[in-house]
Amino acid sequence: MNMKYWLYSILFLISPFALHAQTGGNTTYDFLELISSPRVAALGGNLNCVKDDDLNQFAENPALLNEEMHNQLVLNYTNYFAGINYGYAAYSRSYDSIGSFAAGLQYINYGNFTEADLAGNVLGEFNAGEYALHLGYSKTWDSTFSIGVNLKTIYSQLYDFNSLGFAVDVGGIYHKAESDFTAALVIRNAGFQVKSYVNGNNEPLPLDIQIGISKRLAHMPFRFSIIAHHLNKPDLSYKDPALTETQIDPLTGEEIEPKKRIGDKIMRHFIFGGEFVPSKNFNIRIGYNYLRRQELKVDTRTSLVGFSFGAGIKISKFKFNYGLARYHLAGSTHHFSISTNLSDFYSKSEVLNE
Repeated sequence: MNMKYWLYSILFLISPFALHAQTGGNTTYDFLELISSPRVAALGGNLNCVKDDDLNQFAENPALLNEEMHNQLVLNYTNYFAGINYGYAAYSRSYDSIGSFAAGLQYINYGNFTEADLAGNVLGEFNAGEYALHLGYSKTWDSTFSIGVNLKTIYSQLYDFNSLGFAVDVGGIYHKAESDFTAALVIRNAGFQVKSYVNGNNEPLPLDIQIGISKRLAHMPFRFSIIAHHLNKPDLSYKDPALTETQIDPLTGEEIEPKKRIGDKIMRHFIFGGEFVPSKNFNIRIGYNYLRRQELKVDTRTSLVGFSFGAGIKISKFKFNYGLARYHLAGSTHHFSISTNLSDFYSKSEVLNE
C-alpha cells in the first residue's frame, strides 16, 4: 500500500508538466530523447515493453529494471551526424525483497567549435556537451506487475552558457511470463530547469507519455513490439510556412487551413519493431518509425528512410550489439554496445556469497 501511495504521489506531482508538453524544437535538454542503445535503434527508436536481461532497457522504462540484470554493466556509443557523438553507460544491482537499483550516465559531445569576434578574428576554440546522471529503482509485485522510477540530474554547457535541471521517468509494466507478453506505460522526462541558460528564461523539458506492447510468438522465435509515443501531443505533424501556399476563403477572407488526414496523425505516434531470436546468444532486428519517415524522406527518392536494422551476439562473457538507423538520404547513424555480467568473472562460491 505504501508503494502504491508513493507512485500515485509522483504521478500527481508530475501531472502539471503534461499541460505544457511540446516536442523537438520547443524544449531544452532534447538529448534526453536520443536513442540509448543499438537494440533500441534497430527496433525503430523506442522499446519500453520488453522484459529481459538487457540493462539498456532501464533508460527506456525504469519498470523494466529487474533481478536478471543484477551486477550487469553496459557501455554504449553512437556515431551521430556532423561530428557529434554520444553514449550511455549503466550498472545495476538487485536485493531480495527490496528491489532492483541502477545508475547510469548519459552524455552528448557536440564537438569543438572555432570562436571568433564580429570582425572574424579567431579567438580560440570551445566545446559543448550535455550530461544526465540516472538513478533508478524498480519493484515487482505478484510476479506480473512492476513499477519503476528513474531520477535524472541534468547538466548542460554550451559555450559560456550552462544550465542545471532535474527530471523523472515513471513507468509500469504488466508481464505474463508464460506467453511472453508485456504491456507498458511510461512517463518520461517530466521535470524542470533549476538554472536556465539565461536568467528568467526557463524552458520546458521534452515530456513524453508512452504506451507499448510486445509479444513473442508461440511457435516461432520472433518477438514483435508496437510503441505509441508522445501521446501528450495529439498532432505531431509539422507545417512549414515557407513551403505552404496560403489559401484564402473568398467569402470570409480567412485563411483556409489545409486538411490533415486523421490516419496520418495517428500513425505518427507509432513505432514498429521485430526481433528474430533463434537463440539467447544471437538475434536479428528490424524496425520502422513512421514519424521519422514522414519528416525526413525526400519525395522523389524515399529510399529506406524510417527503417532500422541491427543484430546482437554473445561471445564468451560479453554481448555485442550493433544498430543502424536510416534517417535521411544524407546518411545513417551507427550504434555500438558491449555488455557483461560481472558475476560471470567470479567463482561459483563467490557468487553465492554476494
